[in-house]
Amino acid sequence: MTIILSSPVPGVMIRWETLLKGHCKIKKALSIEQLRSLCGNRQFDVILLHRMLIDISSFRTLRSAFPAARFFLLTDHPDEEEALAFLRLGIVGYANTYIAAPRLLQALRVITEGGVWLGQKIIQRLITGVSNTLKPEDKKDQVPLLPANLTKSQRNIAERVARGQSNLEIAADLNITERTVKAHLTSIYEKTKTGNRLNLALLINLGKNPSG
Repeated sequence: MTIILSSPVPGVMIRWETLLKGHCKIKKALSIEQLRSLCGNRQFDVILLHRMLIDISSFRTLRSAFPAARFFLLTDHPDEEEALAFLRLGIVGYANTYIAAPRLLQALRVITEGGVWLGQKIIQRLITGVSNTLKPEDKKDQVPLLPANLTKSQRNIAERVARGQSNLEIAADLNITERTVKAHLTSIYEKTKTGNRLNLALLINLGKNPSG
């Protein structure tokens, strides 16, 4: 796996390089010009892009020039609205600049396998947004595309996830612990082959499974 590290801040570059050393091949870009040059070679898997290096307009231009590139945006001050704005432009990941090493490596695995890495609150907003776009008559006639081997409890939880409920809300409604909800979801993701909350919601709401 080859990762491009792109930040104007030397300390950030050193930190990222230290976290990833021994796990992947690293290329570095300290400016947009250097990044464009490396992107032109197309010999990389993911770009770790520091928010301090780029604004919305510049990213739109960069994304247009390299539509197949996977951009993982990291910011010193995560913000849901900012994340959604960049997500609409094509980023595949959004996280804190100082993300812990295990989480960073996990995120890179998810992204290189074709997934998207986002914070829980952002995922909840996306799920709620998808659910809200459905017309009332569509929701009434909707038949969730869930495998028959889900238990009644698992099906109930899956459908609540698709409506945008958080684990805490589901636990309160069903009078179970949040840990139990998480355990059920692990099994649900495996049985539905969705892998995560967003894909599960898309499967139920739109009949689409991005991971399948």
